[in-house]
Amino acid sequence: MLVKEWIKIQAGAETLTLEFSASFGGHPNLRSRLTPTTSFLFLVNRIALIPSKMASIRANCRKIMCIGRNYADHITELNNTAPKQPFFFLKPASSILLPGSGPVLRPKGVSLHYEVELGLVIGKTLRDLDPNDEKAALDAIQSYILAIDMTARNVQDEAKKKGLPWSIAKGFDTFLPISQQIAKSRIPNPHDAFLRLRVGQTERQADSTSLMLYRIPQQLAQISRVMTLEEGDIVLTGTPKGVGQVKAGDVMRASIEVDGKEIEEGRIDVEVQDREGRYEFKET
Repeated sequence: MLVKEWIKIQAGAETLTLEFSASFGGHPNLRSRLTPTTSFLFLVNRIALIPSKMASIRANCRKIMCIGRNYADHITELNNTAPKQPFFFLKPASSILLPGSGPVLRPKGVSLHYEVELGLVIGKTLRDLDPNDEKAALDAIQSYILAIDMTARNVQDEAKKKGLPWSIAKGFDTFLPISQQIAKSRIPNPHDAFLRLRVGQTERQADSTSLMLYRIPQQLAQISRVMTLEEGDIVLTGTPKGVGQVKAGDVMRASIEVDGKEIEEGRIDVEVQDREGRYEFKET
């Protein structure tokens, strides 16, 4: 019998969610087999310890809003035109890859690109925000995360040529690895943090959030005049220059620094593997 369970356990001060699949005969209630002396489980899949508040991020996220073309050098490297106002698109919540739950899966035929970004976890309802009200914008943020907006670049390029949305290019499962939540106190000024991304030992992205073309109040104002931002929603604030391709076997390491010091809970370490399945991109 193959059974999947999620069990909350206490580890010091932190409540963790244990997600696993187990194979055994008999009664399928895994909880009844866990006792204070349980020390080993024979697993047929993988095991991931996820802080319960991180597991709730995916469960509570109704939408992921992504600000595009928000760093001038990134616009140039992809030969795009600069937007006259904040430009946004959506990713599905099913694309979220929680810490320790890798790998990122590359669909067949896809040129897979990374884009490191500062993310905002929204903590209150926000509608029709004044773009000049920085206090209200920052008060609406519950916490920060670091994120890697994975993109099927050749799928996106074809969609652009045909005037189609980017839903497929941005929306595959595992296409949004995120860090642990970062308390607001750890990033006093979100417009003065430093983002890094390495592939293996090579640094590919390294720039300050001070280079954003549109600051966070303008981003949230533009989104909230179109659709209500709700508690649990995630906003990605754009990626700096240096985006590029990754392949199976590559390991991406993303980090965020404030005043030259890396924020430990803001790290992402995730491998890329090829995805099995029916989807395969072919140019038409």
